Amino acid sequence: MKVAALQKIDRYIGVPLCFGLTVFRKLFGRKTFSPPPLRRILFVKLAEQGSTVLAYSAIRVATEMVGRENVYVACFDDNRFILDALGLIPEENVVPITYSSPAVLTRSAGKALVRLQKLKLDAAIDMEFFARGSAAFTLLTGAKLRVGFHAFFGAGPYRGDLFTHRLLYNPYLHTAQMFQLLVEALRHPREQLPTLPVPPPPLGEELPRFVAAPLEIEVVRELLASETGQGELPPILLLNPNASDLLPLRRWEMQRYVQLARRLLLKYPGAYVGFTGAPNEVEAAEALVKDVGSARCFSLAGKTTLRQLLIAYSLARVLVTNDSGPAHFAALTAIQVVTLFGPETPRLFAAPTPRNTPVWAGIACSPCVNAYNNRQTRCTNNLCMQQITVDQVFEEVCCAYDRSRADGRLGRSAA
Repeated sequence: MKVAALQKIDRYIGVPLCFGLTVFRKLFGRKTFSPPPLRRILFVKLAEQGSTVLAYSAIRVATEMVGRENVYVACFDDNRFILDALGLIPEENVVPITYSSPAVLTRSAGKALVRLQKLKLDAAIDMEFFARGSAAFTLLTGAKLRVGFHAFFGAGPYRGDLFTHRLLYNPYLHTAQMFQLLVEALRHPREQLPTLPVPPPPLGEELPRFVAAPLEIEVVRELLASETGQGELPPILLLNPNASDLLPLRRWEMQRYVQLARRLLLKYPGAYVGFTGAPNEVEAAEALVKDVGSARCFSLAGKTTLRQLLIAYSLARVLVTNDSGPAHFAALTAIQVVTLFGPETPRLFAAPTPRNTPVWAGIACSPCVNAYNNRQTRCTNNLCMQQITVDQVFEEVCCAYDRSRADGRLGRSAA
């Protein structure tokens, strides 16, 4: 099921659902409230693998509070990969939800709720900004304490009044910081909120490095050797021209990736350029390789699992990507990343690591999507991306490539 369909379901079904649950809570909810001791905490982080990486520090803090075996995450099934890669909680504590169709979504969410209700959760933290479905789901888990963003004075989409701990979304803090503050809210009386008299959490905590088994690494080495035709692994630069269907406006024009690839191959005669992409982007990636017209350009689209893609990042020097999940996955490896931003701002969503270099035109209408408007925009012409030139990106990639050479990273393993 496409993201657009999920958004429609969240709007047209989620709003009345949240309203109905709010009325029910007001009429039949507990009139007195005493906070329970924290023993089991659930995070509801349904979508977006990239922002799940940004949730790392928040989940880690929760594991310090109650132990990693007592922290759970509910997510869409294609989002659990990154949770397993982070290794913060036991794999059996990830509660996946399938959303291939509305019927499947309903059944899968129902099964997840039955499982979570049996856990007798003490707290559930909704990490979706203003999604109605996640707010309703959080309430239905039966958790006694429920934390989430609330639309005070209309500052955000309506999602009812379903949380015990309602937090104000602060658009001046990085997303990773806001996620940590959701956990921090559990330490404060709900009557005090949304006032939170603490400084913003520090930003830039080092993420754990992705660790792969030697056999996994060897499989990817052999794949890269086959694609490059080189026995000894050459310097590799990876280009990710795609972006998720959540926000197509984040895409940089394909032919600019072609121009960038040609310039990089001319600049670095011993290097190879690889295009990455999902299985449904194989044809597009192969067309880009053909347009580049070099024996030192190849496509990895559809040829790797997500784990293998992380290993490929570990073996390459630089990744160039639109603002999407791969920019955050790569933060789990030592690769240098150049991330292109347009409809969203790197001030809130860039991977907080010195190995990531954001490129942003910063025109007056950008960013046009945010948490308050549920990432909806009337824009149909992404001038914010079009104003990022090949010259700009080429310069940043060259700097990133030089940094990787200074680190002596060629041919290192993913272990």
